Amino acid sequence: MTKRKFGLGLSLMLAAGMLAACGSDDDSSTDTSNGDGGEGTEETSEISAAMVTDVGGVDDKSFNQSAWEGLEKFAEDNGLEVQKDGGVDYLQSQSDADYNTNLNNLIRRDFDVVFGIGFLMEGAVAEIAAQQADANIAIIDAVVEADNVASVLFKEQEGAFLAGVAAALMTETGKVGFVGGMEIPVIERFEAGFLAGVEAADSSVEVDVSYAGAFDDAALGKTTANLMYQNGADIIFHAAGGTGNGVFTEAKERKEAGENVWVIGVDSDQYDEGQVGDDNVTLTSVLKRVDNAVYNISEQTKNGEFPGGETVVYGLSDDGIGLADSRGAISEDVMSQIEEFKQQIIDEEITVPETLE
Repeated sequence: MTKRKFGLGLSLMLAAGMLAACGSDDDSSTDTSNGDGGEGTEETSEISAAMVTDVGGVDDKSFNQSAWEGLEKFAEDNGLEVQKDGGVDYLQSQSDADYNTNLNNLIRRDFDVVFGIGFLMEGAVAEIAAQQADANIAIIDAVVEADNVASVLFKEQEGAFLAGVAAALMTETGKVGFVGGMEIPVIERFEAGFLAGVEAADSSVEVDVSYAGAFDDAALGKTTANLMYQNGADIIFHAAGGTGNGVFTEAKERKEAGENVWVIGVDSDQYDEGQVGDDNVTLTSVLKRVDNAVYNISEQTKNGEFPGGETVVYGLSDDGIGLADSRGAISEDVMSQIEEFKQQIIDEEITVPETLE
């Protein structure tokens, strides 16, 4: 493990402590009174954090949104302004051509830690980290070997395994589907886990797999889901970001027409996305706590402990991965079996494959 690189937050806190110790008669000193002669108790943290979204936008109801919710929570807990310099902010990427520009933009604005959200930013983060040695950068879903980069990975395959168990035990047609965004390692971990879970729960269930080739094409997601439902699948698990919104659209239209079809969401709890009047097509969602990861690294940076050069991996055992509440869509009997599989994974009695091989 490479040495830990301390962030700007520590320098700021040390500087503040030295000024306080020396004292000052200067009228420009920070006023900590509460306005009525007493001492104030509320102080804002000397910390700022920002993120660059992958394609799909900050409101993709999935991966990017979860990351931003983590920063919003960090801002709330630390008295920071949202979408402001000195607080927390984000820049959206419309394509991979925006990654370098957006990362550099936030670093020039002196944010104490800047997050690159998504595997596709690996090259951009590596390049910018080499150019900006004093910047603290964190990347989600990839590993960049640099002293000033913190890398965060998830055991997506573990949550996807449980989704596969749920799908295999809840299908009425004996056929389920998987829609991936792009064929990259993180999405392949979802696929590998899902296939393994279906196999473990009921090897007779058939799985239809399709990759859309994009994370921001809801129309393509809808078309892909249409074909799967037409071919007999009644449950589709998507790991496709904004493209997955189209899977929900297709499922809701079919639900309104009287069909009994379901979607398993990804990254965040996508229950609201599946609402159709008084019904809902969301069976459950594989939770990937990107929000917790972003929050934790921001907190470490605030404490002068930015984990540069380190790789942190979240899984079922530390609640970094899991399944969302099904709100009764999954029967108690099936939930009991899912819990048994979950415990076996945590106890390392089952090792979920990361790749299709």
